[in-house]
Amino acid sequence: MTTETAAEAATAGGTPPEGTPGTRRTASGPGRLLVAVYAVFAVAATSRALVQIITKFHEAPVAYLLSALAGVVYILATIGLTRSSAAGRRLATAACAAELVGVLTVGTLSVVDRDLFPDEAVWSVYGQGYFFLPVVLPALGLWWLRRSRGGRFAPATVHRLVGRGAPSPRGPE
Repeated sequence: MTTETAAEAATAGGTPPEGTPGTRRTASGPGRLLVAVYAVFAVAATSRALVQIITKFHEAPVAYLLSALAGVVYILATIGLTRSSAAGRRLATAACAAELVGVLTVGTLSVVDRDLFPDEAVWSVYGQGYFFLPVVLPALGLWWLRRSRGGRFAPATVHRLVGRGAPSPRGPE
């Protein structure tokens, strides 16, 4: 009969519990700043798009709908980055990837054919109206998600192996 630690019991489902050595929360350390910036962008882009859609939708419907889409993407990225679960990571990764594709596509189209966007969207000219943060944020988000994930042989994994009789990487204790 084996004795199972609380960490081992909690990880039986495949995901280490929050705070387990070897796992990092995406919203800790520099991730907190990233979450804060995404939250500000979520509020700013969504609010701006809603006002534009309500007051002058007929002037530039595509630009305003794209700004609303950007706001939704920022909301999803913020939610995903605040979760330490696998589902949260997947949500954040998908949102950051969608944002990167969106800002590169809209940015390129807005540079090539300015007539497509009579008014600027959040992602126009690669986010020029927002100091190019819309093109930098998804790259930082994807980088942070990769950096903050636990590795294959994170300390928690080594601990579980050692607890089951595997030789300790530090030698006999």
